[in-house]
Amino acid sequence: MRLERVGRRHGLRGPWALRGVDLDLPAGALVRIVGANGTGKSTLLRIVAGVDAPTTGRVTGRPPRTAYIPERFPAALPFTALDYLVHLGRVQGLGGARARDRAGEWLERLGATEHRGTAMAELSKGTSQKVAVAQAFLADPGLLVLDEAWTGLDTGARAELDAAVRSRRAAGGTVVFVDHDPRRLAGEPSAVHAVCDGRVHAVPAPPGAHPAAGRTGPADGPRPRVRITVSGGPRPLPERLPGRPLVAPGPAGDGTTVLTVDAAHSDALLGALLTASCHIHRLGPVTDPEGVRV
Repeated sequence: MRLERVGRRHGLRGPWALRGVDLDLPAGALVRIVGANGTGKSTLLRIVAGVDAPTTGRVTGRPPRTAYIPERFPAALPFTALDYLVHLGRVQGLGGARARDRAGEWLERLGATEHRGTAMAELSKGTSQKVAVAQAFLADPGLLVLDEAWTGLDTGARAELDAAVRSRRAAGGTVVFVDHDPRRLAGEPSAVHAVCDGRVHAVPAPPGAHPAAGRTGPADGPRPRVRITVSGGPRPLPERLPGRPLVAPGPAGDGTTVLTVDAAHSDALLGALLTASCHIHRLGPVTDPEGVRV
């Protein structure tokens, strides 16, 4: 699947939420999208899932079966939890009996069997989110898009969702996700992309990273590290940033800060910086030490 020069704006003359996005999403990829609130992450995911159409550019190669889990699931629907899942299963091409079996399996896996006969409008937020997760996996989608899908789930359901994501990827499905917890599936994505000011930038893989798994190779030399140049955000930066990065001022007068961290902690650090509303100027692998440890 590929996005080519994709843009999205709100209204005919409204602001651009995304501009000039080029993004490859190969089969079997696990792709994490990071960025501060309001940068366009959800807009990007809705376009990837086909929920919204781009204003400019095009999307090609989207798998026939696509599933989308939003952060806020519309629970006020005229169905019980089971009937809703059976209905969606049939919409996705399953026969009635198969849809009912799959719905029951997923409600059980997520710990929501006791609510199968409960009206959707009466479900708690957490149980509604379990139904949202269940509907996404009924028909083994080729593309799975998750926008803060873990929000509201209990510990057991989060673990089931983690396992289901890994299973979909192992089966050749493409998974694209956003989550506020930088530890979510840490070290597993095959690619990480940062959304900043409506633009999407690939986060460079550290030296020695496995192209399919996003993990570093054997430690037979200096540990690979990543340098991130930022501005904005809190000043001074928090003392307990992920990976305890080396911190140094950028070139004199440009107002930036340069952080250098072991590659194993780069995803978590980038997530923390974006959450703190820092502007990311540059990202890249480095091998030489630099800066003052926080």
